[in-house]
Formats: sequence, structure tokens, C-alpha cells
Amino acid sequence: MTKNFYFITLALLLSKNTPAHGQAPIVAAEQEVLSSLRASINSDTLPKHVAIIMDGNGRWAMQRGKERLFGHKSAMHSVREAVEGCAELNIPYLTLYAFSIENWDRPPDEVAGMMDLIATTIDGELTELAENKVKLSFVGDLQRLPTKCQRAIQKALEATEKNQGLHLTIALSYSGRWDLTEASKALIQAVQERRLGIHEITPKVFQQFLPTRTTPDIDLLVRTSGEQRTSGFMPWQAIYAELLFSAVFWPDFRKKHFYEAILAYQKRYRRFGKVAP
Repeated sequence: MTKNFYFITLALLLSKNTPAHGQAPIVAAEQEVLSSLRASINSDTLPKHVAIIMDGNGRWAMQRGKERLFGHKSAMHSVREAVEGCAELNIPYLTLYAFSIENWDRPPDEVAGMMDLIATTIDGELTELAENKVKLSFVGDLQRLPTKCQRAIQKALEATEKNQGLHLTIALSYSGRWDLTEASKALIQAVQERRLGIHEITPKVFQQFLPTRTTPDIDLLVRTSGEQRTSGFMPWQAIYAELLFSAVFWPDFRKKHFYEAILAYQKRYRRFGKVAP
């Protein structure tokens, strides 16, 4: 796994991947495309919160005759591209759906490999996160994670707690039903303890009991790999999200695709149930 995958510069990436002879025109063309896409983005109508369902790692690997875990490791580059894209455009919130509660039913070797990858990645990136002022959060049934992962998460939370840059949330062992169930239990307890009256419960109050309450509603929800469903991801926050389904497998997702998603979002008119003027 490449170290410092979140914030290594695009220039370094290009110089590393460019042969000494014959490929410079291609790299220059890619840079020109990126520059053109970014110039087309309207900084006044950016989404505040982008969420991505990172799908297709296993299928991407199998198409190449590799084990599924190879796809998860290769996807780290795509994570960096999305994080850099948000940071460069000053989008304040990014949420990445990394592992669902349903994913626990995958083959044990794959799950164990993913847990090791998650813990190693978190530990290896804390310095870069701190330097780039990224505030890291995690949401999900984290008690189910191995001790190694829980320790890495706690360390990351403490190290980035006061950062005021991009707020990056990683959804691990998460499902929307779990999210709503946990909120309901907390709400019932508050009523039983007479901290809240039943007639005081409103959508705004309910939202304050959600485990995902630290992030605003999702403006743009992207899912890769061609699947066209949200798979229970943040049902409360995504109620009025603009949905974009990309055929690109997540390991192939690059900043170009991120910019294209932002441009597609900016072409939509968000009525929120009202009538367009």
C-alpha cells in the first residue's frame, strides 16, 4: 500500500507514473482535461456534503485474475483522489462508505484482510491528516471491529479532533437501519428519563439522536460500479441527495470522475419538493 496516499501531490503522481520517453504528451493532455473540468466548476454552487459508496473493488480485481483483496488495496488511490478533489474545491464534508454491516457476511479471509488494511491505513496517515488539517470521523457499529481497528480509530479521532479543514467521515460496519435503530433507542431512553417529552419530538429533534448527526444532509451521493441503489446508506441525510451512478469501478475512480460528478450536480435544479420558479 502506498504511503501518504491521501495528500501526495498530483505532480508527484504524474512524474512517478510517466515513462522517461514517449508518454509526456499523454500526461499533458490529462492535466489539460483536469484543468478544463475544474475551470468549468462554479464555486458558488458547490455541494456542501459529498458522499460516495465505494463499490466494485472485488469485481475489478477478479476481472484482472486477482483476489478480491487486491481490489481493496488498489482502491486506496481512489480515496486519495476524492479527498484531494474535495480539499481543492473547498467542499467541507466528505463521507466514504467503506464497509457495511452486511459486509460481515463476506468470506472471512476477505473481511480479515480488509480490517488489517483499514487499521494499517489509519495508522499510516495520521501525520498527513494532521498537516492538512483534516478532521476524521467514523460512524457505524464500531464495537464489532477488531481491537486493532478500534485502537487505530481512537488514536485518529484524538489526533484530528481539533482540525478545522475537510471533515472526512468513514462509514464502517454501518447500515441505515442500524443508524435509525440507534437513534430510536436513544430517543426512547430520553423520554423514559423525562429529559424529553413525547410531544417535543420533531424531525429536527430526532436528527440530534442519530449516530450520523455530526454531518449535514448529503447534497451529492455517488455510487460507483454501475449499481443503481443506495444500499441503506444514510437514509436520513440522503433524503434529498442528488444521486449519481457511475459505471466506473471504484479502483479506477479518479479526480476527473470526481470533477465530472460535481459538474453533473451543478446542472440539476434542487426543488426540495417545491415548484421551480
